Amino acid sequence: MPTEMQTQSVTESRRMIAEPFEAAPRRRSAGFAWTPMAVAAAALAALLALVAGHAAEPAAAGVAAVIVLALGAALSFRLRERRPQSATAPLAAAANPVAAATANDLFAAVLEALEDPVLVVSGDEPEDLVGRRLVYANAAARELFRISRAAGPLVTAVRDPKVLETVDEALFGRIASEAIYAAGGAQDRIWRARARPLEGADDRRLALLTLRDETELRRSERTRADFLANASHELRTPLASLTGFIETLRGHARDDPEARDRFLAIMHDQAERMARLIADLMSLSRIELNEHIPPQGRADLRMTVRDVIDALGPLAQEKGVTIEARLPDVAALARPADRDQMVQVIQNLAENAVKYAPPGSQVTIEVTADVSAEAAMAPRRPGTAHLSLLTPDHAADQRYVALRVCDSGPGMAREHLPRLTERFYRVEGQRSSERPGTGLGLAIVKHIVNRHRGGLTVESAPGEGAAFCVYLPTVIEPCPA
Repeated sequence: MPTEMQTQSVTESRRMIAEPFEAAPRRRSAGFAWTPMAVAAAALAALLALVAGHAAEPAAAGVAAVIVLALGAALSFRLRERRPQSATAPLAAAANPVAAATANDLFAAVLEALEDPVLVVSGDEPEDLVGRRLVYANAAARELFRISRAAGPLVTAVRDPKVLETVDEALFGRIASEAIYAAGGAQDRIWRARARPLEGADDRRLALLTLRDETELRRSERTRADFLANASHELRTPLASLTGFIETLRGHARDDPEARDRFLAIMHDQAERMARLIADLMSLSRIELNEHIPPQGRADLRMTVRDVIDALGPLAQEKGVTIEARLPDVAALARPADRDQMVQVIQNLAENAVKYAPPGSQVTIEVTADVSAEAAMAPRRPGTAHLSLLTPDHAADQRYVALRVCDSGPGMAREHLPRLTERFYRVEGQRSSERPGTGLGLAIVKHIVNRHRGGLTVESAPGEGAAFCVYLPTVIEPCPA
């Protein structure tokens, strides 16, 4: 029978054998692994411990177990160090595929949520233009370039030569470059395109193309330059007139009451003209700065037309012109819309019509709810020239509310129609002191309508008057009781 010391030695040996297996996860995380050879060494140590225990050599059993375990562990750790790291990486990824998939989904979601367009492009040979292919495009890039397929030739989406050149420099020159890209359409957008080389996992030539919207910055610079140029040009004439009359009044007309009263009246008119110019220029500058930002809210054009007619009543009465409103029975809502700007559009068009309408004639303001873009753009005056001054990008099922202002004035020849929305443009032969204006009214109308993603058309012919039509995205709601 074994003694108490022999029994304790056997128990300790068994504990030493079992401990590595119980602590395997902890030791494995620290870079320690138990190979089959280590397991075999542990089994041999157990056998020696049992034999030594029965031979009444407990000390020898314990020493044997410790030595064999140490040799097995050292050999296992050495084999672990010699194992290539690349061989363990796939095993680690395969061990937790859910975590890898989650990381990929998160990365894809981040790219899709970016507001800036991002594209990844591959290329084979510099001479092969079709070889530049889209590898990836996020949501912003697909919307900007109207990409419908996940992959395809780059030239089917991006056709700007400067942008394509920057991509080639990144693909084949392995250098970063950038270019300015102007997107077409009714809403002019200015983008800064940057191309950077990428290292592909499969040795392909890859480039990262990103675009940053600089429309607001460019628009601000252009608006500021245009404002200074136009203001200096238009204010020069009234300022020269004021300076001349002031010098005359300080000279020989000082003691001439009749001349003094006449000159002061002219000076008053010139000062009012300057005030209107400044007000219109400031208004146009504000509109252009925010033109790329869609408005918020909504506007009922029926109510807006009534307010404008009430405001223009004194001017129409002075001119001997009547204003007729043809309004629908339902609410004609423009949405999204800025009501104050809608008042400005209707007032500018109606005021021009009243100014150019002959005495005893009629100006018609008509609002039509729930029409298509084609119906709103269609000409309605046979024998007159018709031109679209602004055409929006619209979906096939988009509905509009149309505002039409018609007069019986002198009308305009076809060659004048394309320039009507230019700043300070006035038709020759129609400039008169009886029709004071700044030449900015239609320019303001165009920019407001463009901000609202709408359209603007004109119909006119000499002696046939003019008709302007504005159509805006609409929502039709029941008329309130």
